[in-house]
Amino acid sequence: MTYTAAAVLGVLGALAVDLFVLRTRLVTRAVFWATYPIIIVFQLLSNGILTGRRIVIYNPNAILGLRLVYAPVEDLLFGFAMVLLTLSVWVWLGRRGVQRGPAAGEGSGLLRRLRGRA
Repeated sequence: MTYTAAAVLGVLGALAVDLFVLRTRLVTRAVFWATYPIIIVFQLLSNGILTGRRIVIYNPNAILGLRLVYAPVEDLLFGFAMVLLTLSVWVWLGRRGVQRGPAAGEGSGLLRRLRGRA
């Protein structure tokens, strides 16, 4: 499988999870698309450094050959899939009240114990 095919499958999979599996529907919201360009800027910056300095090298037979800031355009597809899937799971878990402790504003408990002594 080429990197192009893997990137396209990644996008399709992330869209399916967002729209049909978790039903978070982030891609239907204006706020997602309004903030996504911020992610793209930093993705292009990091990809440009990694590929421009030849830290990461792509097989020319595995990509389309179109590049943006040194990186293949497939990296934008892969990055989109990764961000969408991560945010979809995050929103889904948040809707179910799943969070790691301590919750915001509770602190580690150390301050409560110290305050109790004072």
